[in-house]
Amino acid sequence: MLYIVSTPIGNLKDITFRAIETLKSVDLIAAEDTRHTKILTSHYGITTPLTSYFEYNKFKKGDFLLELLKKGQKIALVSDSGTPGISDPGFHLIKLAIDNNIPITVIPGPTALIAALVLSGFPAHKFVFEGFLPAKKTARQKRLKELTQENRTIILYESPHRIISLLKDIVEIFGNRRIAVIREITKKFEQIKRAPATELFEYFTKNKPRGEFVVVI
Repeated sequence: MLYIVSTPIGNLKDITFRAIETLKSVDLIAAEDTRHTKILTSHYGITTPLTSYFEYNKFKKGDFLLELLKKGQKIALVSDSGTPGISDPGFHLIKLAIDNNIPITVIPGPTALIAALVLSGFPAHKFVFEGFLPAKKTARQKRLKELTQENRTIILYESPHRIISLLKDIVEIFGNRRIAVIREITKKFEQIKRAPATELFEYFTKNKPRGEFVVVI
C-alpha cells in the first residue's frame, strides 16, 4: 500500500492523529527532504526509516520504491509540507503505483492553496490553481496574459526570490486589480495583505520578501 500523507505547512501541530499513526506503522517514509521530515518525525517520536524522494531522483528512486511496494511493503509518501502530489514530485510515484495496480490511499490534511484561498476573502466557489508560473519572464508573462480571460479566482505559488517580478508582471498585465498576498501560512510570522496590486508591489519592493508566498487574484 502507498499512503499519501499530508503534513503540516508550517505549524507542527497541524497534523492528524491518523497521519501520525500511519507514519509510525509503515515500513518506510519517502520524503522530499529527509532533513525537513526528520524534524516532524523526531517531534512525534516516529522512528520509521526515511528515504529521499525528490525532483532529481524521482525516476530512479521511483522504480526502487515500486519494487518495495510489489514485495508487500507499506510506504508513506510525504512532501516538505502539505499534500504530496501538488507542485512536487509526488505525482510521479502516485501514477507509478496506479499504473502497476498498487493500492493507494490518502491521509488528508493541510494544503497551502486552500488555506490561502479562504484567507484571501475572495470568492472560493470557483477557483483555478496554477502552482508556480515559469521562472523565465517571457513564459511567465505569456501565461499571465492567458489568465486575464479567467473568471475564476486564481491561486499562484511563488518563492521570495521571484515574488517582486511576479507582482510587477501582474500590475502590467492585470492592471491595478485587488489581489491578496499571503506568506508563511500557519507560521509565527504569517502575513496576509489584501490590496491593489500596485500597493503590494511597492510594499514588497521596500520590505525584503521572506518565506513562501501564495498570491490570490
